[in-house]
Amino acid sequence: LTNKNVVFVAGLGGIGLDTTKELLKRDLKNLVILDRIDNPTVIAELKTINPKVTVTFIPYDVTVPITETKKLLKTIFDKLKTVDILINGAGILDDHQIERTIAVNYTGLVNTTTAILDFWDKRKGGPGGIICNIGSVTGFNAIYQVPVYSGTKAAVVNFTSSLAKLAPITGVTAYTVNPGINRTTLVHKFNSWLDVEPQVAEKLLAHPTQSSQACGENFVKAIELNQNGAIWKLDRGTLEAIQWSKHWDSGI
Repeated sequence: LTNKNVVFVAGLGGIGLDTTKELLKRDLKNLVILDRIDNPTVIAELKTINPKVTVTFIPYDVTVPITETKKLLKTIFDKLKTVDILINGAGILDDHQIERTIAVNYTGLVNTTTAILDFWDKRKGGPGGIICNIGSVTGFNAIYQVPVYSGTKAAVVNFTSSLAKLAPITGVTAYTVNPGINRTTLVHKFNSWLDVEPQVAEKLLAHPTQSSQACGENFVKAIELNQNGAIWKLDRGTLEAIQWSKHWDSGI
């Protein structure tokens, strides 16, 4: 991570903020935070963690059209000349908001990834790059009371695994980090699909959890390991590479 330029989507909330703080302990060159949250106090605090790193905040909603995302990324590339790593971390947990959950957790991630390929794809003369997508353990072990959320995270894992296999074509590598249950505001109160379990948050938090700080520390370790195609499980303060079920080979 030394001297690298990192763009972090949703780097100010929950796991994102603690991961941001951990990233700043490394000597990055630039950290660009794209987030719907506008918190000048937190941004000012982040800038004091490591004076060697230039921290920039830009408002961004992942649900905007892909053309808007490309315009935003162009301003970033024009300024920094290069971006080494993109972290996609936007997510919501509320199975009452079906369309928004899909838009934020999956469509927005796909669009942001697709947009940055304009600048990274080696077929267009780009230098390649690294995608780190935040999934969830629900992507391979669903919380069945929130099937919409769990479904989006399964989609993230599969999309990212496909990106990794396309690396020889695009020059862009990819992996997922998949947190378990974290003690964040995301899980304190949320709605189950069709209210199949009115006390879903309480029952979820009855299981072993981890702090977002411990998750953030392991998150950055996974970034430093930089293994294309890895599916990292970040649960109960540990970092573990898991094996997804055997991929079907299309033979193409």
